[in-house]
Amino acid sequence: MLQIAHSLQQQLKAAIARAFPQAAADGEELDPALGPASKPEFGDFQANGALGLAKRLGKPPRLIAEAIAAQLQLDDTFKQLCEPVQIAGPGFLNLTLKAEVLAAELHGRLEDPRLGVEKVINDINNSATIIVDFSSPNIAKEMHVGHLRSTIIGDCIARVLEFRGYRVLRLNHVGDWGTQFGMLISQLKQVAPEALNTADAIDLGDLVTFYREAKQRFDNDSEFQTISREEVVKLQAGDPVSLKAWGLLCEQSRKEFQKIYDTLDINLQERGESFYNPKLQDVVDDLNRQGLLVTDDGARCVFLEGMLGKEGKPLPLIVQKSDGGFNYATTDLAAIRYRLGADGDAATRVIYVTDAGQANHFSAVFQVAKRAGWIPAEATVEHVPFGLVQGVDGKKLKTRSGDTIRLKDLLEEAIEHCGTNLRNRLKEEDRNESEDFIQHVATTVGIAAVKYADLSTNRITNYQFSFERMLALNGNTAPYLLYAAVRIKGIARKGGSLDGATPDKLIFTEPQEWALARQLLQLDVIISDVETELLPNRLCNYLFELSQSFNRFYDQVPVLKAEEPARSSRLALCNLCANTLELGLQLLGIQTLERM
Repeated sequence: MLQIAHSLQQQLKAAIARAFPQAAADGEELDPALGPASKPEFGDFQANGALGLAKRLGKPPRLIAEAIAAQLQLDDTFKQLCEPVQIAGPGFLNLTLKAEVLAAELHGRLEDPRLGVEKVINDINNSATIIVDFSSPNIAKEMHVGHLRSTIIGDCIARVLEFRGYRVLRLNHVGDWGTQFGMLISQLKQVAPEALNTADAIDLGDLVTFYREAKQRFDNDSEFQTISREEVVKLQAGDPVSLKAWGLLCEQSRKEFQKIYDTLDINLQERGESFYNPKLQDVVDDLNRQGLLVTDDGARCVFLEGMLGKEGKPLPLIVQKSDGGFNYATTDLAAIRYRLGADGDAATRVIYVTDAGQANHFSAVFQVAKRAGWIPAEATVEHVPFGLVQGVDGKKLKTRSGDTIRLKDLLEEAIEHCGTNLRNRLKEEDRNESEDFIQHVATTVGIAAVKYADLSTNRITNYQFSFERMLALNGNTAPYLLYAAVRIKGIARKGGSLDGATPDKLIFTEPQEWALARQLLQLDVIISDVETELLPNRLCNYLFELSQSFNRFYDQVPVLKAEEPARSSRLALCNLCANTLELGLQLLGIQTLERM
């Protein structure tokens, strides 16, 4: 529908220019204010531009709308697309596409693997790079529920952008550098020195316990504190033994992270804080050359414009501490400088997927980077914030003991819950299935439920985590959509439309058919919206509404028992609906099933 909308937009602009040459001559934009119709009875599109032109032209909007409509009816291209224009209210133009146009659009998608969603860039080698920065756990710490949203939302955004044809660099900005490694390396040298004296990798055991023990010693043992601080200096100076210890800690963490990513079907390229460490001094030097740096209480910082503290004074962004050390802001500035620079990634869009609590940090970093000239005019940097994961009590999701929930445990529990529900359902249906089938379905649906519960919520808000709700077979849930996809595919398969030839012409006579057809044709609009707004819940809502439209269609209109040519056309709708659901779920990072 995007191409049709674009064509109508141009036809409306031309009609306004012909009807009111003085408006076209004054150099201002002729905006027809074209958008989807607010209700099905108003047609497919609605143009409200007459209201905006009324003041400019000094005429009633109704008269303006009538003049535009008269010009449209003289346009042969418009008449081939739409039924005669209907004018409603004070001056709204309601546009209804002709049945043959809708049928032809739908027919074209039946044999199109992209289902009408065009690529923005057809040659990925000539495509600008978009960076999606997401997940970002810390080395030697376990991934917990707080990493869930960044990982899932970032992956979905990357999938949509990749599908649109962009070259996407999925970066995992892990916390693999900093003062905490002094205590970790010191602990490793003292409790597992053998790990540093062999060429083979050694399992260091539970890194979370290892981290806690090191932190406890650091907090309570002044001698260990001193050794740890000295170890930081050695690491930063490139001491080979310290670097080996650091590498062992990083490698063990990577293995644990990868287990989670494999379970979630997430692909990431690790580029941690250590990657930018050699570039930090360049950040300071460049800011200093440009006169942006100010020394305040020994620290070197940039005072922010428009961001004031409690006393009404500009807030500082510290880029070098009074002891000469660097911080997160310095690393993020170095990352922007590299990612957008011609000598680095030369990206044109960088998307950071983190919790909303980091909004001020990124606002400050983006401002400094822009003032330093590190963000080219054609490039954008965006913070994609998200809310908290809460328990059913509305509080931050934690274990009963008050600890943060490990992501590994949460995913395993989701699969276990799903397996229990599946076994109970199979028992009720008197179905015998293999253990492999049960495990495959439980894993697929369990992981899908966790992902969809997150993605179907507007990311900006908090959402309440409930296994009972997310695993329900009814409502806006992954199990509901997966079951709908299985059911629809089964109908299409039974009717032979999955393997049969596409009908030469689609013929629809029932309102339920047209309602489903129109919704199927909205896929490219929804994908484009997600690309721009970075809101995966738009896609989730579309898929849920599509499945509901299909259910109404199938419940009220015969398909398998229909006579030709209606039978073939309705089976084609089933086939396209199944493919649309499957593609949409794939873009959400959700695998589909043949049976449930």
